Amino acid sequence: MGKYDKHFIFRDKPNLKLPAYRHEIPKERAHRIVYLDKEVFPGADFYVEALWFWPREVKPDEPTGVPPHSHPFDEVIAFFGTNPDDIHDLCGEVELWIDGEKNIIDKSFMAFIPAGIEHCPLKIRRIDRPIFHFTAGPGEMYE
Repeated sequence: MGKYDKHFIFRDKPNLKLPAYRHEIPKERAHRIVYLDKEVFPGADFYVEALWFWPREVKPDEPTGVPPHSHPFDEVIAFFGTNPDDIHDLCGEVELWIDGEKNIIDKSFMAFIPAGIEHCPLKIRRIDRPIFHFTAGPGEMYE
């Protein structure tokens, strides 16, 4: 490494406080890899959160994850499967509501959510292989 050592983020944000509508995901279901915002890297004018979702049987009565909400900034929500023989295979199924419309997705994807548009609930409906997930937005902090 060199003079840009501080630019590499290798772990989760210490003492991360999620908004009231978010809950911590149990580690047997998912594991946050890194979180970056202006507190982690002073001067950053965006945030990024990255997680791995682990393969498991998803029970039909599991909590739906993040409830409907909106942000005062644009956001990107992404899910990528880990099938090296088919990079578009999500290796599972995600349910993502955008502006009251239910979307069922089984391909690797990025979704652009404009500022002010209600999105979620977000639910992982099936996980056959690990799924990489990240969200990012131009807000200095996730709100």
